[in-house]
Amino acid sequence: MKLALVGATGMVGEVMLKVLQERNFPIDELLLVASERSVGKEISFKGKSHKVIGLEDAVAAKPNIAIFSAGGNTSLEWAPKFAELGTTVIDNSSAWRMEPDKKLIVPEINAYLLTKEDKIIANPNCSTIQLVMALAPLHKKYRMKRVVVSTYQSVSGTGLKAVRQMENEMAGVKGEMAYPYPIHKNALPHCDVFEANGYTKEEMKLAREPQKILDDRSFSVTATAVRIPTAGGHSEAVNVQFENDFELSDIRKILHETPGITVQDNPDTNTYPMPMYAHDKDEVFVGRIRRDETQPNTLNMWIVSDNLRKGAATNAVQIAEYLIKHLLV
Repeated sequence: MKLALVGATGMVGEVMLKVLQERNFPIDELLLVASERSVGKEISFKGKSHKVIGLEDAVAAKPNIAIFSAGGNTSLEWAPKFAELGTTVIDNSSAWRMEPDKKLIVPEINAYLLTKEDKIIANPNCSTIQLVMALAPLHKKYRMKRVVVSTYQSVSGTGLKAVRQMENEMAGVKGEMAYPYPIHKNALPHCDVFEANGYTKEEMKLAREPQKILDDRSFSVTATAVRIPTAGGHSEAVNVQFENDFELSDIRKILHETPGITVQDNPDTNTYPMPMYAHDKDEVFVGRIRRDETQPNTLNMWIVSDNLRKGAATNAVQIAEYLIKHLLV
């Protein structure tokens, strides 16, 4: 198994290496790939030093799998070059997600759709992954009509520059700005760029991607995405209207029995999900489960997950594990 990790020196790339090691992913040869300015840099993996190589050398090596976390433009240019030579690409950018002939995969939900012919596979948006992890089993039983989601997203979702901005502001140091305003002691209702309809790209990803993952356009999603001054972990307040009524005890049971979900929901003991508890974990945490008393068949939930792990690195590695187990034999 020859695995290439494109974007190995970035925030998600570093987490990807950690996840690969933790899950004991079977690798015979690891290719760490980054931009030209990082070529030659040495990175340790499982006690062994690996030199970072460029994209051309990585393509020439013909890896079995290439996991991309290097931005949309890099993916658009280079993923097809890997795919043409038989490499299966798992892409973490938004470049391929809504392409009709590319599959958008959350392994617990729809990995069974993958075939040997799928050479470019899209990893969903981090906020989408944690949302659909909780919604998918409930949709199966109660049929969603409409979802309203408000996100509270970590600066790590923007990248290292944003983390540094927040840390500089906390320390009273002037530095490079990732955002148009300070993020420390603030909340920015602005994740990604604004589109013509007044929504940001992040909000439209949340609107479109769940329909594709669940292969169902009978429900709609509307979103407001907000950046908050936390270093890791995305949170979501979610309001779901179903076609069919439910019992809260059944909702909790379904979520409790769903692989990858941990229910933290006990107001008596102040038990509910928070980013500080989700840090460095792969589960999606769900709590504040309660009925919306203003209209029928409607549920409120609070969903939290580590956006760099299940929201990015872990989901991509899980896709690779599925490929090895079922398709690349």
